Amino acid sequence: MTDFRPNPDDRSDNVEKMQNMIHNTLENIQEAEESMKSATEEQKEQIRKKNERRRESIEAWREEIKDEYHDQHKIE
Repeated sequence: MTDFRPNPDDRSDNVEKMQNMIHNTLENIQEAEESMKSATEEQKEQIRKKNERRRESIEAWREEIKDEYHDQHKIE
């Protein structure tokens, strides 16, 4: 019988991963805005909406980074 064990909760690199996600998302926003030059009005609206969702995600990740940082640097 196979023994299923959950992986340990290693959160040591969460901040770094989220920072990379933010960086990649900012690049995606920039690329999307550049693509608007040749987009139709409908496509431009879709890009604006998607970029707004991306910005909301970035803000959430930044808050999560703050939480992770504080959790990793607690004084016990």
